Order: sequence, then structure tokens, then C-alpha cells
Amino acid sequence: MTLTQPADSTAHALENQFGLADRVVDADSLANSVARFRERGITLPTFAQLADPSTVDPSVVGDAPKNAPDARNLWRVHWYNDLAGNRVSVPDHVVLPSSLTGVASPIIVAFGDRFPMITAHKVLAAYAVLAPRVVTGQFDPTHHRAIWPSTGNYARGGIAISRIMASRGVAILPAGMSQERFDWLDQWCENPAEDVIRTVGTESNVKEIYDACNELAKDPGNFVLNQFCEFGNHLGHYEVTGRALAHVFETAKAASGRPLRLAAFTSATGSAGTIAAGDRLKDIYGTKIVAVEALECPTLLENGFGEHNIQGIGDKHVPLIHNVMNTDVVVAVSDHATDQLYAMFNSDDGLGYLSDRRGVPQQILQTLEHFGLSAICNVLAAISTAKALDLGPDDAIITVATDGAALYPSEYSKITARDFGNGFTNLDAAQVWGEHLANVTTAHTLELTERDRNRIFNLGYYTWVEQQGTPFELFEARRHQSFWQGLRRFVPVWDEMIDEFNARVAG
Repeated sequence: MTLTQPADSTAHALENQFGLADRVVDADSLANSVARFRERGITLPTFAQLADPSTVDPSVVGDAPKNAPDARNLWRVHWYNDLAGNRVSVPDHVVLPSSLTGVASPIIVAFGDRFPMITAHKVLAAYAVLAPRVVTGQFDPTHHRAIWPSTGNYARGGIAISRIMASRGVAILPAGMSQERFDWLDQWCENPAEDVIRTVGTESNVKEIYDACNELAKDPGNFVLNQFCEFGNHLGHYEVTGRALAHVFETAKAASGRPLRLAAFTSATGSAGTIAAGDRLKDIYGTKIVAVEALECPTLLENGFGEHNIQGIGDKHVPLIHNVMNTDVVVAVSDHATDQLYAMFNSDDGLGYLSDRRGVPQQILQTLEHFGLSAICNVLAAISTAKALDLGPDDAIITVATDGAALYPSEYSKITARDFGNGFTNLDAAQVWGEHLANVTTAHTLELTERDRNRIFNLGYYTWVEQQGTPFELFEARRHQSFWQGLRRFVPVWDEMIDEFNARVAG
């Protein structure tokens, strides 16, 4: 690749602010990265290889422990792992039956806790953001600290990716997140006292994270990788997660023996990375894209505010990388429901009630430990969508379980102390079932009109143009599908640059 200059101010902003370079920006930084990676024996997978790991020789991973800071784990940053880190032919998933969901439509859930190091799929977003910055010479691991703003799992993913890509990472996340996240960061960060920055609040305090980033960005040695506006996050999920979910759907369809259509994809908006998989599913199947948020902070639904405990879906703003004008439905889910169902799914009495009184099969109950708070949110949104759109047994809905229950034991204690007198009983299970599963509401589900989409799109102006200095022309260009379609050309360019980078590393 040769050094060239971006054509105009919008292209310059896309390249420098938002990670969309298609050229070598700094040859010296690139040379430093090549030398560092050669010294450490690090090679990078392409996006095509992460989308289809069957194209990769398993010896590349070798005997690397799945959750260790081993650079070979970069080759596991995909959906095709089992819990032990072995490669599987189809991403691990479950098809939830009507005995649990109460709707005829099969709800297919792909498991994110099979990803390496952080047991959550946000590690893919971190790789998709940092790898292009390295191979284009924008990020220099010998000079820059990688700053990872997040409400939880992306910050952990960023720390893992930057550490095994031979650079120092800094996690920024709200102080109110689960203790398990901070325990993990204490183990992985080079210097936790300096490299873990706790901002005020919880999920809904994203602006405070941005403020901390803007302060750190004054130091040219800090390189902010903001998942909410790095288009590599969008493109990584479009290419890798979108293709994986299509494979899961085709597998579930074949196993069902029914003429299933993929009617909808539900995804908590969060950084709006994962929801980009819906753009690909819509391209293939005509799937409706359902954006999910917390009822306690109904930003998309009502331009609202508040705070909530559905960890992993920060709000009170519209991410720059959210393709709002391609979104079809918005669903708001209460954290009261996700909290209490989390308690139910992780207690013996709760599982016993589901088995004995509701006839949920044991093989389904055994999967519920792989549903974290946002995963439960995604499933409840799928149920509401099925009801609101009057979907039937041949209308499948697909979603993801971003992480599993293992990240929230401290939350379980808080929830049971607050709501169930420090214990969860069979009587509690009946109450939770009746309130949160038997009668999933459609009152907070909105099928979007063009006017609704424009309302939500316009809401992003205040964050991105007024507060964060995004060029207005770039902000406005995102209103049109041609902008998003045009982004996809970067993926094969980055793959070519990754191959060239690896060749230089190999010497």
C-alpha cells in the first residue's frame, strides 16, 4: 500500500477520527508495529478468516489456553468455539421452545461466552477496531496507549486485545458495573491503579465516559478507540457476526424440518456494533432489525433518560455507528424483568419450577447459565417482537447472548437481597414467571415509520455534532443507505493489508 492523502474533509474525518483508512497513514508507525510483532511472534487473522475459521489451519492456535494472554488467541476471536476453546463446525446456539417463551416462533440464541479471554463477544469488536488501526500505521504499539471506553465488556475486550497485540491498554467504565468486570481487569491490566478508570454512574452515564476520553486525548500518546463511533466495530459485526448468524439460522432451519424464514433479529443497541449483523441478515433474508433498550432509559423509544441495570447497553445517546435508517422496530425492556429472570435462571428453585410446572426441557434449562443480563433482554425483546408482528411457528427470530451468568454473581446477591429476601423460592419463581414471561408486553414495542427513524436519527446530532465535533456532512451522510453500503469496501482492503502485514512480520 502507498501513502496517499484523503480526498476531502469528510474522508479525512472518517480516516482519523473514526478508523476508516484504506492506506498506510504512517509508514514509520507501521514499521514499528511490524518489528514489535516479529519480536513477539504475533500474526493477525483477516476478517474473512474470522467469519469462516474452517479456512484456518488449527495448528495456528495450537495448545494456547483459551483464556490466557496468548497471541494465538487472536485466531479464536470468532463465533466457532465451544466452551473449551475447540473449534466447532457451527456456532454454539440454542433454539428456545414455546414452553419457555410462550410464543410459537422459534427464538434462536447464539452464545457469546464461547469467545476467548473475556467470555463475551465484545472481544471481536475490540479486534475489529484495533487491527485496522495497526496495519494502516495509525496505531503504534511502541508509542500509544490504547484507551477503551465502555460500559463493561468492550473495555475488557480491548484490554485483552491490546495486551496480546503487544501494547498497553486503559479501560474506562462506570464505577457501578459488576464487580466481576473489575476483578478481571485487575488481573489483566499492566497497572490497574492507572489503567482502570472508573467514571461516575452505571449504564446510562456514557457522556461521562466520553468526557474522560476527551481529557485523555489531550495527550498524543493516548489513542482513544471509542466503540460508539469506530466504524470498524460496525464492519466487524457485519462481516463476522452477520455471517455466523446466517450459518446458525440455516442450521436451525434444516434441523426444524419446517420452511422457516428469518423474520427478525433483536439486538440491544449498546455501541450499535452487534446490531450491524442485522444489516447483513436483512440483505440476505429481508430480516427486520429490532433495536432493544432499557425501559428505564427509553432513548430511542421516547427520547428519554434515566438509569438501569441491563449491563452492556449504555444509552442516553444514539451511537454514530448505528444505521438508524435501516432499523425496523424498537423494543424497550425493563431491568426489573431482566434482573428477576436472571435470579430465576440461576437458582435451583427457579429451574425446578420451569421444569416441573412449565415443562421446559432439561437440555434447555442447562443452557440458561449462558444468559447474562443483556442476553435475557434480547430474548424478552424477541418475544415481544413475535407478539407485536403476529409471527407464527414458521417465523424464526435470532439474537445473541453477549455473555453468560458467570459475569454477574455479585448482581445475583444484590437482586435476591433487594427483591426476594436473600433467597429465591419456588413461590418466587411462580411470581417471576407470571410477571415477566407469561405476559410479555408489547406496550413498549414500536414498529418504526420513516418519521420515527428520522426522529431517532436526529437525536444523535446533539452528541456527535454539538458535543463531540463530528463534521455535520459526515453525520448527515449516514442518513442514506449508500453511505453504509460504501463502508463495506474497507473489509477486503483491510484483509489485504493484514496479509501484507503478516508477510512483513514473517520476514
